[in-house]
Amino acid sequence: MTQSELQQLVQRLSIEAFGKPFKHEARFNARLRTTGGRYKLLDGSIEINPAVLALYDREELVGIIKHELCHYHLHQEGKGYRHGDVDFKKLLRETGSPRYCKPLGKANSKSKKIYLYECKSCRLEYRRRKRMDVRKYRCGKCAGEIVFIQN
Repeated sequence: MTQSELQQLVQRLSIEAFGKPFKHEARFNARLRTTGGRYKLLDGSIEINPAVLALYDREELVGIIKHELCHYHLHQEGKGYRHGDVDFKKLLRETGSPRYCKPLGKANSKSKKIYLYECKSCRLEYRRRKRMDVRKYRCGKCAGEIVFIQN
């Protein structure tokens, strides 16, 4: 799908679902990582993550566009356009727009490493998400020496 096809799709969905024209720019933005799209308040444009097309079908893309159009039309009218606002939730229900998009894969690419430490004296285990310098710390229970076990 090209930029111009995306622009036409957004304009068509705006008329069909909201009965109002979309007068700004719609474009793809490959730098979006964790979200399917975003509405930019400053210039009124809508950006769509191209990964949505690669991972999911056209129906998911249409849902994301409708979600962003909810932000767009409410902001243009001076109503509550944020996710927690009553106006926004109401318009989502009326237009059948999704509240969230499906996961895009790279959202939580951070590994959930757990580092395991143990006290030499009392065998108390410490599970941490960050590495710890065992030369600087002692056991909180018996003040014994702490050793690294595994990650």
